Amino acid sequence: MPGSPSSPLTLEQCNDLVAKDMQRVDDHIREQLSSDVVLINQLSNYIIAGGGKRLRPQLVILAAGACGYAGNHHISVAAIIEFIHTATLLHDDVVDASDLRRGRETANAVWGNEAAVLVGDFLYSRSFEMMVTVESMRVMDILARTTNRIAEGEVMQLLNVREPDLTEAQYMDVIEAKTARLFQAATQLGAVLADDSDDVRTALAEYGNKLGTAFQIVDDVLDYRSDSAAMGKNVGDDLAEGKNTLPLIYAMRDGTEAQHQLISSAIKEAKLDSLPDVLAAIEDTQALDKCLHTASEYAEQADAALSVLPDSVYRQALSAIAQNAVKRLA
Repeated sequence: MPGSPSSPLTLEQCNDLVAKDMQRVDDHIREQLSSDVVLINQLSNYIIAGGGKRLRPQLVILAAGACGYAGNHHISVAAIIEFIHTATLLHDDVVDASDLRRGRETANAVWGNEAAVLVGDFLYSRSFEMMVTVESMRVMDILARTTNRIAEGEVMQLLNVREPDLTEAQYMDVIEAKTARLFQAATQLGAVLADDSDDVRTALAEYGNKLGTAFQIVDDVLDYRSDSAAMGKNVGDDLAEGKNTLPLIYAMRDGTEAQHQLISSAIKEAKLDSLPDVLAAIEDTQALDKCLHTASEYAEQADAALSVLPDSVYRQALSAIAQNAVKRLA
């Protein structure tokens, strides 16, 4: 029966819980990456092997387990989710002219923008081929709508480049589309595969959406909090790209007029010349702590959404991930 779950698992226990299925996901990914085109194999394997927690496919496995799914399609769906995520990273790095991700050179830095974009397209198209094998129009509908929404989010973010007057609501719209929506699909699809109730599907969609929002806010905090060795990219990358994210929005909102003008100019110019002063303004206004408070609220909402699920080790793992979403600071 639904109710309060037992004490949440540790993240290590969460990883152990899905280890066997995640090995199957990794094997499936390698199988589906195979191509007669050598460059596709090289670049795809470089990206897939580049690290990362594989959180999104893990969420598919955990959500399916929480709903009592006993089939095998969750492996394919988890791999599809990872392919879509990887394709967005390839395209993002080209758009952002990034040269470092997870402490390694980006694919576009190694092979060039053209190859990175085209291999991203290959991953998208391969993911749709894989969707067909699941033989579920509902799964295809969710994933098709998700990829379309992600693309909308990327365009929205592009339109907001060098825009210092971006509101918090507009920022949230962007991250809901480009980040939270794929989390939402991952968890919702676990319930769809299990043919669970509308209430459970809605709850798991809510969980994924709020969790993804919390994760993106924390990522944006890390851009101003960590060094490049800790987070695998350069401090101030967002500012250098002219991105106005929540730390800057809060710092401009709560800072002095001079601080507001300083940050506004830095966003418009998309240069790092004033980064030390921007960091000082962020610290002075406690913008990062305020961001983490906002992220914590979203994580708590994600955890609360699990209340309709029966207690199980899978629900406990989902709860643990939500509770630790804001603790992953370097």
